[in-house]
Amino acid sequence: MQTASPSPANPPQVLVFAASDPTSGAGIQADILTLASLGCHPLTALTAITVQDTSGVLSVQALAADLLEQQARTVLEDMPVLAFKIGVLASVENVLMVAEILSDYPEIPLVFDPVLASGRGDDLSDEEIIAAMREMLLPQTTIITPNAPEARRLAESDEDESEPSIDTCAERLIEMGAQYVLITGTHENTPEVINTLYGPNGIIRHDRWERLPGSYHGSGCTLASAIAGCLAGGASVEEAVRDAQDYTWQALKNGFRGGMGQFIPDRMFWARGEDNADAAGDIPPAEGQVEGQDDGAA
Repeated sequence: MQTASPSPANPPQVLVFAASDPTSGAGIQADILTLASLGCHPLTALTAITVQDTSGVLSVQALAADLLEQQARTVLEDMPVLAFKIGVLASVENVLMVAEILSDYPEIPLVFDPVLASGRGDDLSDEEIIAAMREMLLPQTTIITPNAPEARRLAESDEDESEPSIDTCAERLIEMGAQYVLITGTHENTPEVINTLYGPNGIIRHDRWERLPGSYHGSGCTLASAIAGCLAGGASVEEAVRDAQDYTWQALKNGFRGGMGQFIPDRMFWARGEDNADAAGDIPPAEGQVEGQDDGAA
């Protein structure tokens, strides 16, 4: 008699709090694509609905905090989660609700992508939301992944006489409670894009990348979700940051122009046939990989 085959192990499950993007270039759709591409099973709690295209965000409508809570707690009571990822929250009430939910799961790593504006500059988080993020979310954050302008906005002080350096910003974000800070250098005026990972004792690693031409819709979402997926798979923070940058660089290199605005990273680049598989293998030496031009999308 033939015996039944054993059930395969469940894929790591990651719960994402983020806004919807109709283009699937950024937001919760980008998170889903990234996590699925990396072998994870994505779970979602929608925070807002946006109207946007590949050029910019036209409007954002935050969901009610109680509806956000019902989505998340219903899933969490049913399905074990190995990592959390946060994107756009869109209201102070949603920041406070997510912080309350996460406080019940302190052992689960949290990747926080503080999306403050779109690539075009559309404001997605006001000062009240940012203050709530600092006070309620940073103390629960395993790793926060701002670009340089976001890091400066989160870490700025009324006492600053000039723009703080990214090293100073990272130090302040860690003082506010984040365990690790990955600041991406896509918006800095440097020949290469330099991403820097900070820990409690300062700089852990620099990753240097050739600047890719053009700009990309959802590169920050891709990087943060990839880190969450790697953490859910058992990687350390440093391993997750390294591997997520590898993956994101390849997704950007194989990006496509789906509309009339920014390029969209191809999170499924490995599934497009032999030509793309060969291109994906053509990665610079391990000195570092980068995410290209970060858009700060929803």
